[in-house]
Amino acid sequence: MVILCGKSVSDDICIGRLVFYHREERRVERTQAADKERELQRFERAREEAAKQLHMLYEKAVQTVGAAEAAIFEAHGLMLEDTEFVGGVRNMINEQSVNAEYAVKTAGNNIAQRLLAIEDSYIRERAQDVQSVAGYILQALTGEKASEAVWEEPCIVAADDLTPKETVCLPPDKVLGFVIRKGSVYSHTAIFARGLGIPAVMEIGEELSEEYDGLPAVIDGFTGTVYIEPDVPTLLTMQEKKRQCMLRRERLYSLKGKGDITGDGRSVRVFANAGSLAEVDAACDNDAGGIGLFRSELLYLGRESAPDEEEQFLVYRQILEKMRGREVVIRTMDIGADKQVSYLGLGREDNPALGLRAIRIGLQNPELLKTQLRALYRAGRYGRLSVMYPMITSVEEIDRLRELERQAREELLRQRIPFEGKLPTGIMIETPAAALISDELAKKVDFFSVGTNDLTQYTLAVDRQNAALCEFRNPHHRAVLKMIEMTAENAHAAGIRIGICGELAGDFSMTEDFIRMGIDELSVPAGMILPLRERIREIC
Repeated sequence: MVILCGKSVSDDICIGRLVFYHREERRVERTQAADKERELQRFERAREEAAKQLHMLYEKAVQTVGAAEAAIFEAHGLMLEDTEFVGGVRNMINEQSVNAEYAVKTAGNNIAQRLLAIEDSYIRERAQDVQSVAGYILQALTGEKASEAVWEEPCIVAADDLTPKETVCLPPDKVLGFVIRKGSVYSHTAIFARGLGIPAVMEIGEELSEEYDGLPAVIDGFTGTVYIEPDVPTLLTMQEKKRQCMLRRERLYSLKGKGDITGDGRSVRVFANAGSLAEVDAACDNDAGGIGLFRSELLYLGRESAPDEEEQFLVYRQILEKMRGREVVIRTMDIGADKQVSYLGLGREDNPALGLRAIRIGLQNPELLKTQLRALYRAGRYGRLSVMYPMITSVEEIDRLRELERQAREELLRQRIPFEGKLPTGIMIETPAAALISDELAKKVDFFSVGTNDLTQYTLAVDRQNAALCEFRNPHHRAVLKMIEMTAENAHAAGIRIGICGELAGDFSMTEDFIRMGIDELSVPAGMILPLRERIREIC
């Protein structure tokens, strides 16, 4: 028996045959281009073809792992417009008279090597993104067909690492788990594994040898351990551990239809976060009390123009109809920061987390926001819809939003389009400013929802996109918890409800504290609904 240790990204056990994934290495040779203009045109056509392919991959990923995880393909689409990459290719063709394939490969490698030289592991992972984007263009230039993995039986996939495209194109019914030599817990393979709900162990290193190809193996996702050719005692132990996992799942399923009530009678609503119709279906399957956060900005990403009113209306209506009378809170577009769209022409910002994002974009582009509001008012006739605004920092912003709401309703009236004009409206509490004046804000809205990810980032001055700062990012910091508690007190004093929809809502070590604070609602990913219900019912 061989024992390998790495870093786990999901708690589960899988047992099966280890199979190595081999990608065909694309050989690109440098040739002199007799016609530079022709090579530039080939490059532009290949970029357009790559954009189409990325859109298809995004749609496939949404159905497989959900919209949040699929967003990587939208980010890759934006990289097709990256001035450093595109400019590097064009300059190489113009100045060196080389073929487009060589220019694309070289420009991608140059940027990737610079990223790999940076110590920040999160940034190092972005090197793979650059090379993936170059790969999409090269495939379009060469006309190659992507090879697909074909396995007769489900297996554990082993590899150096996998690109997002390779991961999402693997047959999901044939993948039991992932064992990866190089990829980190920040890699897209890890993200997709979590989305698929299968065990994965990353950063195994060179000890993962191809001589193990085809051998029986076990992944213990609880400890990050991989057993190659496990001996009988180990196999029996892992089989029992897997059996206990299955029993726990059955126990959780038995909680469907049960109340989210503590042993001493206190109740808290358990809702789901979602960003796609597939995730709304998952919320229903897991018996969510409602949708506490629908990320509408995902409708705006990975496309050449903003969704129009009709498209948004149809999506919002489907969500409400799927939820069958349960409340749905739709957050207006939270674009900006790590969710950029090229068609708004926002430009590059040195610190986008503190820049033009979320409600600030809506207030500076009122027609864009009014289009969304009209779609929401129209959809409101088909269920219990509430509207939530992100990144609010002042009473004045709410007053400006009320005026836009009034204008949107008047436009629908003039056009004689049926709509629901009395939608509850709430705001995200995700900045220290909002928490500190929550007593004033509470008089203006129907509910609060605390976005703990951003509240932690802004309170502690820690960029949540920077993996090098993980040790300084402490969502349990007393300053963060004190702001949540103060906001809850101000909400209840004004007679409105308060929920939490950020990452901290799924931190079971905090559940009892939140109930004590008076938090009325916890909104979590669909897969956490039943475990959270179990935790709530254990509290006395």
